[in-house]
Amino acid sequence: MANIHSFESLAAVDGEGLRFDIFFTGCPLRCAYCHNPDTWHKGEIDMEAPEVFAKVRRYKPYFKNGGGVTFSGGEPLLNARFINEIYPLLKTEEIGYCLDTSGSVELTDEVKTAIDNADMIILDIKFYEPETYKKWTKGNFALPEAIGRYASEKGKRLWLRTVVVPGINDTEADMDAYAEYTKQFKFEKYELLAFHTMGFFKYEESGIENPLKDYKALDKGRLNELQNYLNEKIKNSN
Repeated sequence: MANIHSFESLAAVDGEGLRFDIFFTGCPLRCAYCHNPDTWHKGEIDMEAPEVFAKVRRYKPYFKNGGGVTFSGGEPLLNARFINEIYPLLKTEEIGYCLDTSGSVELTDEVKTAIDNADMIILDIKFYEPETYKKWTKGNFALPEAIGRYASEKGKRLWLRTVVVPGINDTEADMDAYAEYTKQFKFEKYELLAFHTMGFFKYEESGIENPLKDYKALDKGRLNELQNYLNEKIKNSN
C-alpha cells in the first residue's frame, strides 16, 4: 500500500511520450524552493498496487509511442516496495516506468530493484557540494550521488535536472561546478528548470513558512542562457 497525493494523466514533461504520473506523499527533504510542500506529509488516499494499476491500464493506448508511468512525489523511492509490487502488473501490459527522484534515500536492495526495473531515471541534482546542499535542502548530499552512480553503473537511461534559483545557483560559475560534479554520471541530457513562484499559495494554505517568499522567478531568457552555457560546457568536457 502507498499514500498517493495525486495523479496526472497524459503528462508530457516527466519522461518520454505521454505519461501517467503518480505523485506519492512523503519527502525526506525540505527544499527551500519546493513548489509542492503539500506533498511532504501523508494525505488521505491510501491505495493498493492493483487499484493504482487499474487506473494506469486505462491509458495504455496512449503509451504506444514510448510513454508509460512516471513515479514522482514527494519522493517516489520512499515507496520502492510499492513500486516493486506494481511492476509485475505493469509488465503484463508491457507498460514501463520512469522514476522522477531526488535520490534522497538510502540505496537499499528494494531501491536498487526499483531502479533496475525502471526504463528511465530522472535525477534531481540540487547542488554540487555538501554545505550548500545541506543549507537549502536539509538533506544528505551523499545519497543522490550514490543513486546516480548506481543508475550509471547499471546502464540505466539517466536524465539530470536542476532548479535554478536567482541569487542561489544562477551564475556561469555554478554551471561550471555542475558540469564538473556530474562527470561521474552517465547521462543523456541535463535540463535546467526555472524557479517560479506559482506554488507560493501552497505554503500559505498549509501554514508553512516560505523561506524564499521574497525571491523572484527566474527570467526565461536567463534560463536559456544558462542552459546553452551548460550544454557547451558538458559537450567540451567529453
